[in-house]
Amino acid sequence: MIIVTGAAGFIGSCLVARLNELGHARDIVVVDDFYKDYKDANLDGKGIREWIHRDIFLHWFEQVPSMISMVIHLGARTDTAEQDVAVFDKLNLNYSKRIWEICAHHQIPLVYASSAATYGDGAFGYDDNHDIVSSLKPLNPYGESKQDFDLWALDQKETPPFWAGVKFFNVYGPNEYHKSRMASVVFHTFHQIQNTGGMKLFRSHRKEYKDGEQQRDFIYIKDVVEVLLFLAETKPTSGLYNLGTGIARTFHDLAAQTFSSLNLDPKISFIDTPADIRDTYQYFTQANMAKLRAAGFDRPFTSLEDGVHEYVRNYLVPNNYW
Repeated sequence: MIIVTGAAGFIGSCLVARLNELGHARDIVVVDDFYKDYKDANLDGKGIREWIHRDIFLHWFEQVPSMISMVIHLGARTDTAEQDVAVFDKLNLNYSKRIWEICAHHQIPLVYASSAATYGDGAFGYDDNHDIVSSLKPLNPYGESKQDFDLWALDQKETPPFWAGVKFFNVYGPNEYHKSRMASVVFHTFHQIQNTGGMKLFRSHRKEYKDGEQQRDFIYIKDVVEVLLFLAETKPTSGLYNLGTGIARTFHDLAAQTFSSLNLDPKISFIDTPADIRDTYQYFTQANMAKLRAAGFDRPFTSLEDGVHEYVRNYLVPNNYW
């Protein structure tokens, strides 16, 4: 059986959708906080063998390890504005350590979600080289929790037979309806267009960047899912892997393409970046993808134009899920 934690979330539910398309249904175990019913639609209609609540999962897992062939651990608290370190210690660090320990003891492969938030302001670049991990300085408690687990994983003597910590860059695509403030700029642009006819992007508060020209490495969810499956199936060298496109684009590009996908001329204005995230806001990210390419992943990544077009036309306009 394949375990997917965080399965009711954005990336997790899309992974389940793709596994279903590949013929997996009776062998998928989904784990999440199922009391949060606002995410239920992400898993509606999907083929699933068992649903396990997050609070009882570790005990359940310890009872049935011989039945598990792979764990893809995507469950985490992902709010970059959250400042309560105790929340991240519980859900992102200690919970993940226990999953690792069970996988290591029973020799079960593990793919887990790290984050590009570990790179902080990018002073050390965006290279998934293990030698720089201890030098990285995340800008918020969420990034710190991911960094702490990466460091802990790299220090372990007892490991799963294969493990990969995947540093997600800026993911966008279907099934993020529940993410509210943390949803992608495409999602927010689409809904602001529907409500106001225009889009307000964050103003730059650094003189070297013009308004709207903050840059991120935006990657379409369907590419993310293919990489996760590649790692799970081929099991290359264990370690940390970046997951972006390797090409930084501006927020203005992303918003403008959303307008274009609706056959509208861009109407973009600017507002101040909220004070609670202004000092920890990443102005530039761009993944070095050499390690994943060297591991054998040779599929081209979806261009921003094609990804946004598909997302808007096939999912946001008709309000569809994947």
